[in-house]
Amino acid sequence: MTPEVESAAENAWPALPLKEWEPTRATLHMWVQMVGKVRIGLSPLINHWWDATLYVNNSGLTTSLIPYGQRAFEIQFDFLRHILEIRTCDGDLRTIALAPKSVAQFYQEFMGALASLGFPVKIWPMPVEIPNPIRFDQDRLHASYDPEYANRFWRALVVVDSAFKEFRARFIGKSSPVHLFFGSFDLAVTRFSGRRAPERPGADAVTREAYSHEVISAGFWPGNEGVIDAAFYAYAAPEPPGFAEAKLRPAAAFYNKQMSEFFLPYEDVRSSADPRAALLDFLQTSYEAGATRAGWDRTSLERQT
Repeated sequence: MTPEVESAAENAWPALPLKEWEPTRATLHMWVQMVGKVRIGLSPLINHWWDATLYVNNSGLTTSLIPYGQRAFEIQFDFLRHILEIRTCDGDLRTIALAPKSVAQFYQEFMGALASLGFPVKIWPMPVEIPNPIRFDQDRLHASYDPEYANRFWRALVVVDSAFKEFRARFIGKSSPVHLFFGSFDLAVTRFSGRRAPERPGADAVTREAYSHEVISAGFWPGNEGVIDAAFYAYAAPEPPGFAEAKLRPAAAFYNKQMSEFFLPYEDVRSSADPRAALLDFLQTSYEAGATRAGWDRTSLERQT
């Protein structure tokens, strides 16, 4: 590649070393959880908890339109101007600066802004899907915001979102949107065989709904301190025999027995000669490994071109 092309590729697939941005990632995750809880609390339940998500857009992450009686509003994280924007269908607007501040302060500002717009929303102020959670209104531990890394995170989401949508378009069976779950903080896309899945013994209500049908899912996770750096993942549920032994592409992909998922480090993708092609290869080969072994009707489910 020419220097100009290399520079463009590096800009499109920014570096996300966890050691550099973990404090920002952890704080931002809590802010996103607050916003996601508002959306899920006011929206009708959509199958597999698809109402618990945000979407990548041209400047950050958005809830899409949230109903509130005869009114509606949208919440957006803008990682270009570094503001949280709450905009109503009446034309009213409130903004909150995205800057170094505690989760507790952000929570106070956020709930106050909603109330000032006529949306006195109440949410359960306890984070989910993280170890050692601290109530939003009491969390003064997480208080970091590096605008450079927040912007990098969003730019990574933009290119990943685009590749995921291309992959999704190859499938004509039931598929989820490409969306970001506020709890696990991952961008995901899920394909379904159309068959009911065996009920999981002891599953809670959330898991029971999420995995009521056979799925093969893939996603992008920005990492978590002490667990794993930024990576792509793929899994099948229920997992068919032999799935863990499948040989995926690229060669850097590996199976994690503890989590029952394949992983592909984000850094391996972004540093490859063609990051988009490498990611699409991982998505396709992980899907084929699961669908073939599980006996999915691939001829009926896949776009024939």
